[in-house]
Amino acid sequence: MPMMQSRRRFLTAVALASAGGLLRGPRALAVEEQLETTTVRLNKNPGVCIAPLYFAEELLRMEGFTDIRYVEIPPSANTEAIARGKVDFAPDYAPALIPAIDAGKPITVLGGVMVGCYELFGNAGVRGIADLKGKTVGVQDWGSTEHVLVTLMAAHVGLDPARDLRWVTDPKVKPIELFVQGKIDAFMGFPPQPQELRTRHVGHVIVNSAVDRPWSDYFCCMQMGNREFVRTHPVATKRVLRAILKATDLCATEPARVARQIVDSGFTPRYDYALQTLRENGYDKWREYDAEDTIRFYALRMRDVGFIKSSPQRIIADGTDWRFLDELKRELKT
Repeated sequence: MPMMQSRRRFLTAVALASAGGLLRGPRALAVEEQLETTTVRLNKNPGVCIAPLYFAEELLRMEGFTDIRYVEIPPSANTEAIARGKVDFAPDYAPALIPAIDAGKPITVLGGVMVGCYELFGNAGVRGIADLKGKTVGVQDWGSTEHVLVTLMAAHVGLDPARDLRWVTDPKVKPIELFVQGKIDAFMGFPPQPQELRTRHVGHVIVNSAVDRPWSDYFCCMQMGNREFVRTHPVATKRVLRAILKATDLCATEPARVARQIVDSGFTPRYDYALQTLRENGYDKWREYDAEDTIRFYALRMRDVGFIKSSPQRIIADGTDWRFLDELKRELKT
C-alpha cells in the first residue's frame, strides 16, 4: 500500500505539472550544475496554508532530490528551527522572519509564496479593529505572529496596542478554544482555524488578510532557508525554491486535486478545509508581488511599535537573497 500511494502521488504530481507546463526535461536539468546534496529537510505543521511545501515532495524528486524529509515543527518555532539547522527550508509570515533577522539569526528569506492566511475574528461586540479598544484578544504567546499582527493592525487605526487592548495568554489553553467558549473577544487564526470557526458558526471576520488592504497587498508566507545551506548549496537552493513555486502555481490552478493529494498523503485530515484554504488565498501572486516590498512594509511598522531596532534597509541587506527568485521569475513565466 505505501508503494502504491507513493506511485499515485508521483503520477498525480507529474500529471499536474505536465498540464501546467511546469515540467523540465532531462536535457534542461542536464545543463544545470550538479546538486551539492540530494537530501533536503522541510518543516511540517498543522497549517494548511503551506500546502505548496507538502505538494512539492514529488516535484523535488523530479529536481533530483532522493532523500526528502518532513520534520515536525510547531508553527511558532519555524524560524528558530531554520536558524538552528533542524530544517533547511520553511515558510513563515514576514512578521515572524523580521525579528529573527533583527536578532542576527542565520536565516535567509528567498521569496514570497502566497497572500492571505490570517483572519481576525471578533464576537458580536466587535465589528472592526477600532472596537478592540478595551477588549480581550487571545494569543498563544507574547511576541507570536498573531500578537505582532494584531498589534500592527491596531496601531494602523490609531490604537495604542499596549494600553488599549487587553491581551490574554494561556499556555495551557489554545486561544481558539477561549474564543469559542466566549472568554475572549477576538482571536487571530490561520488555516484550518478560520475554517473550523465558520463550520461551528462562531464569531465573524473583522479582517481577512487575503482581501483587506493594506495587508492583502503584501505576502503572508515567505520562503526562508538556513543561511549556511543557501550559501554552500546554491544549486540545491534554486531547485528547492523552483519545486515550491511550481507547487504554488498548482495550488492556484488545480486546488481540488492538490487538496486531495495533501489529504491522501496525511499532511492534513480534512479535504473541505484544505480546498477552502487553497481557493480563498492568493497562490497566484508570487510573480506579481514584490517580496522586498513585503519585508520593507512590515519592518517599518514593526520598528515603529518597538518590535525591532533595525531599519528596513538593514533587515533586507542582512536577511534576504532574491537571486534565485529573480532567475525563476524569468524561467517560469507562465
